[in-house]
Amino acid sequence: MQKYELIINPASRSGNGMRIWKEEIKPVLEANKIPFNAHFSHKAGDVAVLSSSITGDYAKENLPLRLIILGGDGTFNEALQGISFYDNMKIGYIPTGSSNDLARDLGIPKNPQQALNLILDEKHVCYMDLGCVRTPDRTTYFAVSCGIGFDAAVCEEAMNSKIKDFFNRIKLGKLTYFGIAIKQLISAKKTACDLFLDDDNEPIHINRLLFTVSMIHRFEGGGFKFCPTADCTDGRFELCVAGDVPKPVILLALPTAFFGKHYMVPGIHAFHAEKITIKTNKPLWVHTDGEVHEMADFLEISCRQKTIPMIV
Repeated sequence: MQKYELIINPASRSGNGMRIWKEEIKPVLEANKIPFNAHFSHKAGDVAVLSSSITGDYAKENLPLRLIILGGDGTFNEALQGISFYDNMKIGYIPTGSSNDLARDLGIPKNPQQALNLILDEKHVCYMDLGCVRTPDRTTYFAVSCGIGFDAAVCEEAMNSKIKDFFNRIKLGKLTYFGIAIKQLISAKKTACDLFLDDDNEPIHINRLLFTVSMIHRFEGGGFKFCPTADCTDGRFELCVAGDVPKPVILLALPTAFFGKHYMVPGIHAFHAEKITIKTNKPLWVHTDGEVHEMADFLEISCRQKTIPMIV
């Protein structure tokens, strides 16, 4: 019988990750006599170390790997940083985060036991695109989206927000992002930007960039459908660019993004590309799958088609 390796973030869903593991996942595995190893993260960076160690060990022995990640989009993103190859493996995902945009787009159930059953049944595997962003200081992989500007600044503040856990506990996590979004919108400063798509030498120039986000999946930020036609297997990003738009207009447009109707607003545009280069006239916050590690004024973003073998 196939053994499963589980990487578990106990702190996900405002500390409920451990409870979900002990009460909803572990009993099912034990009752069905399914062999497994459970690995727990304790601090930032642990998940990448665990995924690197597990995938490396299985590769040395040339054994098929079934890796299950229990956590939020940030946990999944950190696991990607430790995986250097995806041969002879399949990945299952039990979403226990606050946004769960990856699971939302893939149709993975919110209920942990239902998500586990989907993994154990293993009826369908989606070979999903993998994003890569390079800045002068680091290379980072992502599964959902990479953004610079306003949306990344919202993520950065949300990561350090004291009220986020409170709203998550009462199942109103979206209010955290919406409230911070309004605050960041008011304080946003004028920033010029040049976008280069694929091999075009002529840039798309934006005098006042609010944000640009390159997306493999349709949703980010807890359900905002910023890129409604994104396809996670086509080898291209959908790029949502908001620039040269009055702030009051953006404020009115934000709620329409839940339904993917924001492109009707002048100044918000969609593009598609396999490679994207972004240059800004000053450093801005950058996020990958909602995780923020740095500010940058230069990004090179590329897409690796059908790389991640996801059980869906």
